[in-house]
Amino acid sequence: MNAPSDISMKTDDVLRIELEVFRSEHRDLDEAIRALQEKGTADQLTVQRLKKKKLRLKDKIAVIEDRLTPDIIA
Repeated sequence: MNAPSDISMKTDDVLRIELEVFRSEHRDLDEAIRALQEKGTADQLTVQRLKKKKLRLKDKIAVIEDRLTPDIIA
């Protein structure tokens, strides 16, 4: 996630790889949040931070998907 955030300079192949990495991280965070909540040992601040990170990843995923999806003129 330390890669430059300007996706206009990246090739589609690089974006596809990043997309898979971000999706994997998003799933991992989802599982971590669920596990912490099920155990009941997590403090709310930690869960809140993980959820915010998950939302940032979701936004990055959406931006990349928009870039990779061709515009279809109907």
